[in-house]
Amino acid sequence: MTDTGSDLTPPPGCPAHQGSVPLAGLEYQQSPAQLYRSLRREHGTVAPVLLDGDVPAWLVLGYTEVSYVTSHDELFARDSRRWNQWPAIPQDWPLLPFVGYQPSVLFTEGEEHRRRAGVITQALEGIDQFELARDCQIIADRLIASFVGSGQAELMSSYAHALPMRAAVQMCGMPHEGTDTQQLVDDLRISLDAAEGDDPVAAYTRVGERIQQLVKEKRDRPGPDVTSRMLLDPAGLTDEEIVQDLISVIAAAQQPTANWIGNTLRLLLTDERFALNVSGGRLSVGEALNEVLWLDTPTQNFIGRWAVRDTQLGGRQIRAGDCLVLGLAAANTDPQIWPEQHVGAENSAHLSFSNGEHRCPYPAPLLADVIARTAVETLLERLPDLVLAVEPEELTWRPSIWMRGLTALPAQFTPVVQ
Repeated sequence: MTDTGSDLTPPPGCPAHQGSVPLAGLEYQQSPAQLYRSLRREHGTVAPVLLDGDVPAWLVLGYTEVSYVTSHDELFARDSRRWNQWPAIPQDWPLLPFVGYQPSVLFTEGEEHRRRAGVITQALEGIDQFELARDCQIIADRLIASFVGSGQAELMSSYAHALPMRAAVQMCGMPHEGTDTQQLVDDLRISLDAAEGDDPVAAYTRVGERIQQLVKEKRDRPGPDVTSRMLLDPAGLTDEEIVQDLISVIAAAQQPTANWIGNTLRLLLTDERFALNVSGGRLSVGEALNEVLWLDTPTQNFIGRWAVRDTQLGGRQIRAGDCLVLGLAAANTDPQIWPEQHVGAENSAHLSFSNGEHRCPYPAPLLADVIARTAVETLLERLPDLVLAVEPEELTWRPSIWMRGLTALPAQFTPVVQ
């Protein structure tokens, strides 16, 4: 899974110096915005941090700096085999699914990346957005029907996670229900956002095996789906390349979109600007979705980029092979772009879909918006008196520095007899 190289040694200037901040702990998990503010005060726009196992890296906090890193692939590239820390990384390191080199579009560079991303773009462009919205509404209605008679539901597990999962696997040509599909989704969650006791490396291996089976099925019997379009693309990707790129597509469509839905529902149910006005039309679901991308973006941090050569960033000396974590959530709330300390949702210049050549390929953000918007609007339409079943301060966030999502979103409403 990982090509670590054999002759790499950490340079003397790697960021493991005094003042490095562990990217862990309760403060980070529940109120990361406070930690970002303190990191900015102490370190500026680029902070020395420690990943799991005290592995050193840089956290890029500034909007301008994140934009610069993602726009200059010649300085900060995606091939993780450059990392100067590989000799210190154990085989069971929990972040291996993020950084262990794989022959996927995520780690390609230059012309090869443009070729691979182009195949994904063409395959996604084959999705009719009106049909996707209709399919999502059908999925939403089925999910709502499963709990509408009880008058209560835990919306993260029964709705926010379930809907984009079913939409994503359906887009790729898998049945959206069944034990096989559910196992795939569970393993994707573990590999991207492991809880204590989970084995993310083993989960990622199982994901690869299931997608490999899907590609074989579609090679034999192509259909009107993303997988088949990738297989038939004249670029001629190998089955292994398609497996790796499909994992990236499904993972991006499922977990971040689920948290986007959940975080938006939380905003609508807890902020009176929306709770009192959505039905009246003064503040729209679209505005809530956009505000969440600024303030509670589903992907808080992304690992990462690796310095191609010695350079400087935010007043820091970055050594060749250093790892940079993109602080997307911190950049979106950078006081340099919001000097009044008011983050508005008036524009969509956030970095939630990243930036530059390695940003989410078009039209993926539009498709995610269709899924999330349809999910939220359908739920509010079907259950107009939906309210939280707990006090807002009782809601808790998943213990993750990478994803921003609720552990649970309990709600109640008037039961509907079907």
